[in-house]
Order: sequence, then C-alpha cells, then structure tokens
Amino acid sequence: MIKRALLQPDLILGDTVTKITPELLCEYQIKGLILDVDETLVPFREREVSELLQQWIAQIRQVATIWLVSNNLSQNRIGGIAQSLNLPYIAGAKKPSRRKLRQAATQMNLPVEQVAMVGDRLFTDVLAGNRLGMFTILVEPMLGPSMEAPSYSIRNFEVWVSQFIGVSLATTQHKFTQEEKS
Repeated sequence: MIKRALLQPDLILGDTVTKITPELLCEYQIKGLILDVDETLVPFREREVSELLQQWIAQIRQVATIWLVSNNLSQNRIGGIAQSLNLPYIAGAKKPSRRKLRQAATQMNLPVEQVAMVGDRLFTDVLAGNRLGMFTILVEPMLGPSMEAPSYSIRNFEVWVSQFIGVSLATTQHKFTQEEKS
C-alpha cells in the first residue's frame, strides 16, 4: 500500500459525526462502526455527551453495531462516555496500531470490510482503519466553545502533510475500492 493511500479516507464527510445517516451506512454496506471519542464524539476533556449525540447513537444502532475505540488512556472518562451511551469501549488503543480495531471488529462478529473506522484524525483514525482494510470516514472535529477550528494545530498539520503527499481531502464523498487502496 502506498503512503498516500494509507491516509486517504474512503469518505470525507465534511461535517461532524452526527451527519452520518443509516442510509449512508446502507449505501456503503457498513454493518459496524468503530468510533473515536475525543473530538469525534465529544470535545476534548468533556465528560458529558450531548442530547444530539445520544439521539444519533440511538438512530445508528438500529442499522449498525457500535464500539468506541480511543487512544485516550483515561478509563474513567472514556468509560463514563461509553456508559452514558450504553456502548462497549476500548481505551488506550495506540492507533494507528490495528490491534484494538481488530479486537472490536472481532467482538462485533463482522469482517473488517463491513466495519467503518470513524474519526477526526488522519494519522491515527484513518491510518489505523486503512491499515486493517476497513472503510474509513473522516469527520470534522467536535470542538468545544472555547476551541476554534483554526487553532486546531495537530489536525491542520496532518491535513497539510497529507495534501502535500497527494491525499485528496476535498469536502466531497470519496469511495475507493480495496484495489485502489493497495
């Protein structure tokens, strides 16, 4: 797999995770979602989930199995978020390692090709999902009121490096076959 393809999301949502619909998952034959937590579901350091997120999870769980997989080491925080959403979780995943993603997919009893890795980061979420052969969805970060997108320097750096090596990050939906990723 060439480096550029490892960072290329299959789908660039151009909005937050709550804009993923059951219809979209059916269109791409996705039966399982592995969701990053920080900035994908809740702003960093937040412990509470929004009512909108709770409603979205209830809607998506009708068509897909959901797991939370986070690099955050705080079992207390990530576990609390997972408990409030009634979802299984893995903290301290060390993405872009594939190990914990594979573990979640195995627990879902689904082949990795039917599972989407959803996150806001290219060098962790998208890279880990692509390395395992999952469908990858890049979403916009869920930022708190005190954090503005232009100051999100880590993501901005990832986007700059990715575009420099030729990754397309236009706010359009992309669908790449496994052959194109190889």
